[in-house]
Amino acid sequence: MEIKGKIYCFFEQSGTFKNEFKKLDYEAEDYDIQNEFGQTDHITDLFKEIENGFEGKKSIFDNITKDDLVMSFFPCIYFCEGSQIAFSFDYWNYRKMNVMESASEIIKRSHKREKFYTMFIKMYAICSSRQIRMIIENPWTGPTYLKANFIPPTIIDKNRLIRGDFFKKPTAYWFISCKPTNGSSIQKNKKQKKICSTKGSKTAGICSKERSMISSDYARNFICDFILGKEQKGITEPSLFK
Repeated sequence: MEIKGKIYCFFEQSGTFKNEFKKLDYEAEDYDIQNEFGQTDHITDLFKEIENGFEGKKSIFDNITKDDLVMSFFPCIYFCEGSQIAFSFDYWNYRKMNVMESASEIIKRSHKREKFYTMFIKMYAICSSRQIRMIIENPWTGPTYLKANFIPPTIIDKNRLIRGDFFKKPTAYWFISCKPTNGSSIQKNKKQKKICSTKGSKTAGICSKERSMISSDYARNFICDFILGKEQKGITEPSLFK
């Protein structure tokens, strides 16, 4: 993929992908409502921007051209496997509640998920209709909401450890108005962190810092393998997933 313009990293406050793009001499900036890492270039309510863009009002999407690329790490808190479990009356957190209290919690969560999925769909529709190149990232383990309700992803990385990440954490990527390249950056002897040992965020709808982390190695390898088609010196092993 040839990128003549800028890379917009949506919902990324860590600067991980942004900084790897910059090392490759691309203009890249982070956009997020949080700035816990001190890396967010534009503290922006992206949900508001998506709403405006979908309604035809002035928004950030007006500035994005076909020469640019958007990397969107859309919040997964209501789509992931853990969230699916919370829609059951048998959910551990409801054990001390009566049925009416449990039902109220499930309904509340359902409304929140509807809001997030609506934003997800609107963002996809904006970029697809305007032919804006966008790559959307989201988890792909267990019975996730997107598996049952959204179009199939372009790529599923079944084991991110292979490309040097901290987590195995199977992940899906949707390439909108663009196609991936094929690469084979394989790294070995990377220790896997147990996802179950990480702490969640205290704020509903916002991912914790640790759970949202991606290693710089993984970011660089993903960019070179699937976005730029850039061969990296010393990488000769074949890709381990399709």
